[in-house]
Formats: sequence, C-alpha cells, structure tokens
Amino acid sequence: MAASASRTLSLPCRRPGLLLLRPRPQVARRASPLPPSCRLRTFSTTLSSLSQSGAPPSSNKFVYNVAASYIAKGYSYDPTTHVFHFNPYNRVQPPKPGREKSARPESGQDAFFVSRLGTNPGEVALGVADGVGGWMDSGVDPADFSHAFCDYMAAAAHEHKTGPAAKPLTARQLMQKGYEAVCHDPAIKAGGSTAIVGLLSEDGTAEVANLGDSGFILLRANGVHASSEPQTHAFNTPFQLSVVPPSMLLRAAAFGGAQLMDQPRDAEVTRHALRHGDVLVFASDGLWDNLFSQDILRIVNRTMANLGAWTSTDAGIQVAPDLSPYTQVESKTPSPDDSNSNTEARSAQKPSARPVVTLQSLLAMEIVGAAKSASLNSKLDGPFSKEVKKYYPHEAWHGGKEDDICAVVVLVSEEQAPPKAKL
Repeated sequence: MAASASRTLSLPCRRPGLLLLRPRPQVARRASPLPPSCRLRTFSTTLSSLSQSGAPPSSNKFVYNVAASYIAKGYSYDPTTHVFHFNPYNRVQPPKPGREKSARPESGQDAFFVSRLGTNPGEVALGVADGVGGWMDSGVDPADFSHAFCDYMAAAAHEHKTGPAAKPLTARQLMQKGYEAVCHDPAIKAGGSTAIVGLLSEDGTAEVANLGDSGFILLRANGVHASSEPQTHAFNTPFQLSVVPPSMLLRAAAFGGAQLMDQPRDAEVTRHALRHGDVLVFASDGLWDNLFSQDILRIVNRTMANLGAWTSTDAGIQVAPDLSPYTQVESKTPSPDDSNSNTEARSAQKPSARPVVTLQSLLAMEIVGAAKSASLNSKLDGPFSKEVKKYYPHEAWHGGKEDDICAVVVLVSEEQAPPKAKL
C-alpha cells in the first residue's frame, strides 16, 4: 500500500542507530540569497588569449583564490556573516585543549579548513568534514569530531616542512594526520565524520582524497570537467572515520554487530591538472543532496558570465586573462607575523556597512544560498529525494533535505611568475 504524504520515513542512519527523517516544512524558495548591499562590483576586462587546451607556459604560476560559505540546519542564512575569506598569510595554530564551541563558525556539524601548505603561500590545503548525526543517539555531539578533525588537518598542513629535501605530503596522508590527532585527543570520546581533502600545488595540480558522501566538482568553461562519486556502505550510510569507545565495540560484538570504522586508506584519490578560470567546489552532502551538478554549473556560469570572468564567443567560453580585479580583497593584507588560529580564521565575520565580496566568495554564497532554499522547498524534488524513490519506491518523500550546508570554493587563476633576480 502506498505511503501517505504525512508519513515519516525511517532510513538507515549516517552512523550508529537510526535517524528519523521528517517531511519538509512548506517554505517558499527564495529568489536570491544575496541582499542588494552584498553585490560584487563589476570590471571591464578584455578576453583571454590563453589557449584552453595548450599546456601552461613554464614561466607561469597558479594562484588559488578561496572562500567558503556555510549555514547550520535550522538557522536562517545570512551571506554577509556566513562567509569566510582565505588569506594565505594568516598563521594557523594547533587546536588548544578545551576549545570553546562558540568560536566555531555557524556551520553545525559541518566543518571546513583552508591553510597554506608549509611556508609556501602559493600552495593550499583545504577540506570539508561532515559529522555523523547518528552519534547524537548516543549522547555525542558529532560537531566535536568534525571541527577538531579539520583543525588538526589545518595545523598539520601549515606545519608541513617544504623544500627540495622534504617529502611531499599527499591528501590521504593529511587526512591520516588529522584522524590520528583526533583519536589521541582526550576531549573526543566518540564521534565520526566523512571527509573530502584537497591539496593544490603551485604548478596547477590538484590532488583530492574523498571518503564518504562529501565531495567535490571541477567546473571548466561552462562544463563539468570532473567530480567525485560518493562512497557508501548502504543507502544514506557513507564511509566514515570514527572514534568508537571500547564499551560500544563490546556491546556491538555481543549482539553480533559491528561499528563502521573506515580508514583514510579507504579514501578514493584522484589527481587533476587545473587551468586558468577553473572553479572547484568542495562541499558536504548538504549541498549534493539538494543541488544537482548541473544546478551548480548554472549558478557558476551565470555568476562568472555576468561579471565577465567567463565570456561566450564563437570559439567557445573564454576566460578573462586577469582575474585579480575580481578576486582581491580591498583591505590591508596581514603580514606573516599576524597570528590567527584556524578556529578564529574560520569563524563568521562580523557584518559591516560595506561587506567584503570577492568573486570566489560570491560563488560560495550563491551556491550555499541556492542549496539552502532547495533544502526547504517541499515540492521540488532534489538528488536526495530521487535516491529515496530509488531505494524506497513506496515511500512518499518530496522536496529537499534540510541539513547543514558547507561549501569551499576555489577560483583558479594563472599568472605570470615574476622574473628571477640576477645575482
């Protein structure tokens, strides 16, 4: 017998226990997530003569312009405060014991980090972790694991030794370092999360390690060039890193069960050659459950085209040769001695009379704003709704899936390296 519209749907939880998902409230879709006071200034630029298919000249370097936006489930989204601008010159300090939850960004159980890699401001490490909500049934706050995990990865990336004699760090190794630190943190008694981690090198190479149903997408010239596939054990049960108390392991063994305890070595690793004008999006499942890849592509294409960063020509999509007018923040650049802990750097910025908006932050805000609206729309079926129908065809689930949402956006630009000084 077909389910009624008011029936709740019990699905396998993202971790221990079962998570009860309820029908979405009737909330109208917002036309735009950005207020008029938060619009990006426009610039006039010429079209790029850079080949879209040729290899980048050896004299060029890649610059990664990074911003993030986020919103916790049940909170109203404000793009003027739920945004983070990455500055590679900010120092990242290791997490301190007894860190205050109030210092976290308002991202709920989702967490993220962005850090330079070692002493090189041109190389970037970034990632997103989504705490597993099923741990709440055991009295555990999943956000403790995910936020500590990201803090430890940021610190490990920042402290990594670079140089000709140094051993390169991989995305999977960085995930392992963060996971080991969480496992040895006495404040983390239990918990778990998914993880997507990326390393961006100065030569234009991106290495991505994905474990679970967070993920990434690489957009190029109005097309989806690459994307990750979710890793799941079953429907709504993704691969996950966990800290499980011995008592819980014994209890599971007594009843013939087992806890999900995946490892960083289980993460899928991919490598990508980046180009000028590429857009990378790393995000939690709060984005992928509510927007299809083509939805994200349309948002990015519209935003890039409206500002002239991408232009349609007879030869295809061309990228503005100089993206710096769109990506630079009009503020004093902190010196390398300016100290900001990773938690402080990721905290929501206080609203001001003139919000700081760059192209990368505008992309992040537009994407998260659209995902938030879709999650509250009870009529328009999104990716999660279609998955429910696939696995539970007799269940009545319509609309989006309300959840924490976090997205880190990277706008790639290729710039001519300064000439080497003659000795």
